[in-house]
Order: sequence, then C-alpha cells, then structure tokens
Amino acid sequence: MAKKALIVIDMLNDFMDEKGALFCGIQARAKIPFIRQRIQNYRDNDDLVIYMTDSHDEDDKEFDKFQKHAVTGTWGNEIISDVVPGPKDKVIPKKRYSSFYGTDLEKVLKDSNITEAEVVGVCTSICVMDTVGDLVNRDYPVTVPVRGVADFDQEAHEFALKRMKQIYGAKVQ
Repeated sequence: MAKKALIVIDMLNDFMDEKGALFCGIQARAKIPFIRQRIQNYRDNDDLVIYMTDSHDEDDKEFDKFQKHAVTGTWGNEIISDVVPGPKDKVIPKKRYSSFYGTDLEKVLKDSNITEAEVVGVCTSICVMDTVGDLVNRDYPVTVPVRGVADFDQEAHEFALKRMKQIYGAKVQ
C-alpha cells in the first residue's frame, strides 16, 4: 500500500506572525485552516506528517540576502500554535532552502516507505519550490495544493506554482 508524507514547511512565527521578521502576510495566515485540515487528514490515515523548520545560526550567511530570521532557539524559530506537531509527527530543522540540504529528510522518507508527498507551507518561491524540485529529482510524485502555500511576493508565488507544475511535473491543484 502506498504511504504518503505531508511535508509542512516553515510554519514558524517569523513567517506566519505579523511580528515575525519575514512575515508572509495575511494571505499566508489565510492558509492555516487548510493546512491544519491536511495535517489532520494525514494523521487520520496513519500517514506521515513532517515539519521542516528553518533553524539558523546567529551569523548564518543567508542573512546577507534576507533579514535575520528563525534563529535556532528563538521565538521566531518556533512552529505556530495553530499547527502544533503531534506525537507521531517528525520535526526536522533545516538551514537552507531545500528541505534535503544537510538534513536527514531523505532517510526519513526511505525508512518510512514513503511513495508520494504533498507539500504545504511557506514560502512558495523559496523553500517550497526547492523542496519540491528535490523531491521530484528523487522520483517522488508530488502534490502542491494552491490552498496550502503562500509567499510574501505574489508574483514570485505565481511563477513558482507555474514552474513546479510545468518544469517539475508536480500536481499543482
């Protein structure tokens, strides 16, 4: 039987709270009920829910490009209270855009016999798109629900959705 994983990307205070360093806006907050429902559906079906969390060092090189955010151990690095991980869920910190770079995500997927993935969260044009690309490069069928992803840049969001569908072959619905 096919086993699925829901990969929830960067649903952190720094992206999802208006006091956060890189707040993605009300359009991102509007995605929370849908994401919460997807999480519950995956749990109900005994499928895997994986939270990927930006977790940066105090002097991370990424801060040359983006405002300082999601520093390990800070409020901004915490998963928002609307989508708290459950006891069977996995939480994997990451330091770069792709959820695979420097993490054990690939091992978790293999060890859990995952055959397909769905990706939700923020930011569509950065961490979501890079993770989807790396999933596709590993031959996972991927679904990206439009109702479950957001970006602080609407133009980049639209481009990323188009690229994931047309170039990566993800099911963008």
